[in-house]
Amino acid sequence: MMSEERYKLHWITAAIEVLKTAKEMVLPLILLVFAKGWSNPGSGKWYLDYLTFIIFSVLLILFFISGIIKWKRFEYWFEDDELRIEYGLFVKKKRYIPFDRIQSLDYTEGILHRPLKLVKVKVETAGSSSPKKSEAELTAITKDAAKRIEIEIAEAKSRRKAIPVEEGILHEGNHVVEEPQVKSIFTMSVKDLLILATTSGGIGIILSGAAIFLSQFADKIPFEWMYEEVSGFIKYGLLIVAIVVFIGFLIVWALSVAMTFLSYYGFSVSLEQQDIVITRGLLEKKRMTVPLNRVQSVRIIENPFRQLFGYAAVVIDSAGGGGAEGAKINLFPLVKKSDINGPLKEIFPDLILAEPKKKLPARGKRYYYRIDFIWMIPAISALTYFFFPYGLLSLFIVPIIVLFGLWQHRSAAYEISGNQLTMRFRGISLQTAYLMKKRIQSMEMKQNYFHKRKQVATLAASIKSGMGIFNAQVLHMEESEAESVLSWYEKNRSGQQ
Repeated sequence: MMSEERYKLHWITAAIEVLKTAKEMVLPLILLVFAKGWSNPGSGKWYLDYLTFIIFSVLLILFFISGIIKWKRFEYWFEDDELRIEYGLFVKKKRYIPFDRIQSLDYTEGILHRPLKLVKVKVETAGSSSPKKSEAELTAITKDAAKRIEIEIAEAKSRRKAIPVEEGILHEGNHVVEEPQVKSIFTMSVKDLLILATTSGGIGIILSGAAIFLSQFADKIPFEWMYEEVSGFIKYGLLIVAIVVFIGFLIVWALSVAMTFLSYYGFSVSLEQQDIVITRGLLEKKRMTVPLNRVQSVRIIENPFRQLFGYAAVVIDSAGGGGAEGAKINLFPLVKKSDINGPLKEIFPDLILAEPKKKLPARGKRYYYRIDFIWMIPAISALTYFFFPYGLLSLFIVPIIVLFGLWQHRSAAYEISGNQLTMRFRGISLQTAYLMKKRIQSMEMKQNYFHKRKQVATLAASIKSGMGIFNAQVLHMEESEAESVLSWYEKNRSGQQ
């Protein structure tokens, strides 16, 4: 029988919840503190003089109380093949999660978890009410307690499938559970980690985050004073300004490198029975589990800069799951293109990784850049009129757009291999998507009047990605070929589900 003993979270949960609430409230708190300073003497009443300080202190006390309540009132237990959770003070809430709905258990070890050998456990299910939240979260439990959850789930599945007891089976009290077979697939080297960190797009994230933060204090920022100071600084000369700007971007780039390095440190991929297990992180160690039967597509992504050095990234799209990483998942964040096939074949032995050979017709080239002229012509005309003669330089955009369109046309390709469709297309980065017929949710052929005249069409295949949809599409391909792919998709599809 399944134990109905009730379990508590670790006491560090209270501190973690306080810090989490404070993090979410950091902007209002900063505004509160700096609105009029800590005190405003002169009103004649002490509680008005120190109103900001009093409000700030009350909020901190409330944070601590809410954290303690979360820790004291949260319980979980196992009953009737379900993970059951009860929490709340004035309104008591209960959540029952059947084991057969649990897709994965994702572990995180933060700075406060590691010294006490604790983990945060996120319970992911095949579907969730919110695309950004997991079905349930155990903020801090011991690793033994986390293992207990795995044992309970595995035992329930073993009973349902009536798996016989064989060699290599773990016996724990009355529990009979198969010992998971772990196979290491991929480990990112320090060299590849440094390349990933130095070529990541984290600069944009840092700058956008800084812009959002500053926008919250727009009324407090002395823009006039800053403008005068900057104007005075520019007088020192263009070279000095350029050096300062360069140093500023260098600092932001260094922060981006550090963030990526810490996030992906120790990145590894392994197989545990029918699950892909991904671990990464230095300060905050994360362990994510992706069931193989939830993988909808495999994509190889090559951005132009990394492509020059023979590097690519491999991502997978996973169906369902409520976590933030439950959709597009980095399987190999950075790997040599020549080294991709080996580890991918170990995970997906039925995947055909041959390069797609069917290219697009020459008459489809013009459609890759023609539409851009619709919005380019008025923009170029306006720049030329208002900034003549320097505005004429905007004409150089025309050949750039044309060359980019031709590059996209040349990159596109597709191939049908048995029950697999391979589609290659380019935005800025080149993507090669491997799609199994049974995983494709829908397929559509799109044509407008001009396409019909030239007998070309756009083919789009939709697959589930988290709670949303990812569309792989090849633009302006041969019309007859698009119809052929549609026929392949429709033929015997019911037998492939």
